[in-house]
Amino acid sequence: MSGVKKEIEAKFYLPQLDELRARIDFLGGHLATGRILERNLRFDTSDRDLSNEHSLLRLRQDRSAVLTYKHAVSNEERTEIEVIVDDFDTTKILLEMLGFEVFFIYEKYRETYTLEPCSIMLDELPFGFFVEIEGNSLDDVKQMSSELDLSWKKRVKKNYLSLFHTLQQSLQLPFRNATFENFSATTKIQPDDLGLKYAV
Repeated sequence: MSGVKKEIEAKFYLPQLDELRARIDFLGGHLATGRILERNLRFDTSDRDLSNEHSLLRLRQDRSAVLTYKHAVSNEERTEIEVIVDDFDTTKILLEMLGFEVFFIYEKYRETYTLEPCSIMLDELPFGFFVEIEGNSLDDVKQMSSELDLSWKKRVKKNYLSLFHTLQQSLQLPFRNATFENFSATTKIQPDDLGLKYAV
């Protein structure tokens, strides 16, 4: 996992994930990583220097702790550096001592499938279901989206932070983090609430 790589992926919104799981199975996909809760902390400077440069610094906890830096080249392509760290809490303290602060926390359940030549991630966030397709080239990702009956024109170009900000404004949410606990009393969320009028 550790190292520098080029990440090419596309994200799609879905009303539920069962039909897509069945489609992946029909096409011969294999479960690579079972469903697990991820807790993600996004860091930035007080002036949001990273966000302004279309970059991301994230500390994630699932089966292990992973520190990630991403820089967006386009909606679908990013430069990514990931390293596994031994201690989630100590890494958080280190980043804060270096001048970074946690400005957004989000949770999601993720399961990952392999369907050559791509990886397919099924994500359940507190505000909806999404699928991310990652491959070695944009053509691979486009072809896989077609095989999964996902319209390329309806792909989601916003990241989860931007979607949450849109939702905050739409529903006047009183909290600043996308955790399942925070959303436990929230009514059913519609695509329009996320600014995804043409997503489904």
